[in-house]
Amino acid sequence: MGYADEVFVYGNRLFGGKRARTFVMLLLYSEIRTYGILCCIVRGEAIKLGEGRMATITTKYFEYGQEALDYLKSVDETLGAAMERMGRVERVIIPDLFTALIYAIVSQLISVKAVHTIWERMQIQLGDISPANLAVQPADTIQRCGMTMRKAVCIQRIAGTIAHGAFRLEELSSLTDAEVITKLMTLDGIGRWTAEMMLINTMERPDIVSWGDIAIRRGMMKLYGLPAITKKQFDEYRRRYSPFGSVASIYLWEISFE
Repeated sequence: MGYADEVFVYGNRLFGGKRARTFVMLLLYSEIRTYGILCCIVRGEAIKLGEGRMATITTKYFEYGQEALDYLKSVDETLGAAMERMGRVERVIIPDLFTALIYAIVSQLISVKAVHTIWERMQIQLGDISPANLAVQPADTIQRCGMTMRKAVCIQRIAGTIAHGAFRLEELSSLTDAEVITKLMTLDGIGRWTAEMMLINTMERPDIVSWGDIAIRRGMMKLYGLPAITKKQFDEYRRRYSPFGSVASIYLWEISFE
């Protein structure tokens, strides 16, 4: 597993080692570099310089091996050439299902910068990102972190549902990808894109390429020189990448931000 030790993020560069167990969650569904802020982790404590301590979120890198790289290079020369040029691309994920679910809700339909601001405020103002803690927070308090009231109510309700045992996140691991999506979509505020992001960004499922993800579609268009992409074209590429679609997604995300 890949972890970050004494990590410094500044501007568009990431500095640090690879073995510690905690990492401040700056960005999940886009690249860390987009924030352009300075922060560090020292001995497991996440600290934003100049603003005191904030809650820590345990993260790791999405795990994939040489088999996935070799396969994708063999089935798609264009993608393979880009992968050779870029080298190994790491994807920071949140392994805790509840934390990742709340982050996914926060990130819906807003900019990367706004996601970071709200997420940071939640960790500072609300404390623990856990079902028990968020379930007892008034929706107004959650909303004051900078999100819409609808999102705040969704977060409070989902936290309560999970805290009271009416929805058991741990059962998702035994389900197929399609079943996970169906199950998650029964929760208020969770659509297909959010469920697919959970599959790749916390459950590390190996074959997820989301049509609903704008950055993935943009990455495909840039990679293949397309002015636009249809659902039919997208599905052809998705089938080509299978069974290692998630690794293709990781590279497409990176390409979309180049």
